[in-house]
Amino acid sequence: MEKVLITIGRQFGSNGRIIGETVAKKMGIPCYDKQLIKQVAKESGLWENLLDELDEKHSNSFLYSVVMDPYSFAHNFDTQGYGMNLSQRAFMATYNTIEKIAKEGSGVFIGRCSNYVLRNMDPILNIFLYAPMEVRIRTVMDRFSLSEKQAKDQIQKEDKARASYYNYYTSSKWGRIDGYDICIDTSKLGVEKTADQIIAFAEQL
Repeated sequence: MEKVLITIGRQFGSNGRIIGETVAKKMGIPCYDKQLIKQVAKESGLWENLLDELDEKHSNSFLYSVVMDPYSFAHNFDTQGYGMNLSQRAFMATYNTIEKIAKEGSGVFIGRCSNYVLRNMDPILNIFLYAPMEVRIRTVMDRFSLSEKQAKDQIQKEDKARASYYNYYTSSKWGRIDGYDICIDTSKLGVEKTADQIIAFAEQL
């Protein structure tokens, strides 16, 4: 396989990051998740701490822009960054960096509207990973040493932030099946076998 792009959208607690990293390791290609922020900062000149704070979430200025502008950013963004608030500038910097990386070679891209950013590139496989709430609660409890209530609250908070971010910037709906090629319940097969299934699909591109 000369080049392949894989994007992974994921519910919080579905092990999406770990599965993405496993896919990348098995295929011998890079995985871009949190470390993407460092490259975005380098490419854009924006502060790394600011990008981390705004990563897949919105600030008050973002909320203000949604209330004041009934049209999605996806229909109106200016690639030069004029008239944007900090949240929008951070998104465009991330958008441009993902696009640049994808043009240079293969990679697994976790979240950050990557299926939208790379929608015109080929070959590409867009995945959405999910799991039942009770399974995700147990995962988050174990990973972060939280109570059941704390874990559920964190899952709801993270999923809401990701959905708001994705829905606004893409004018589509986070997790809706027509935005992805494959949706997988990760509780059925676990990390390794889910990764193997994704690789098997990617090898058919």
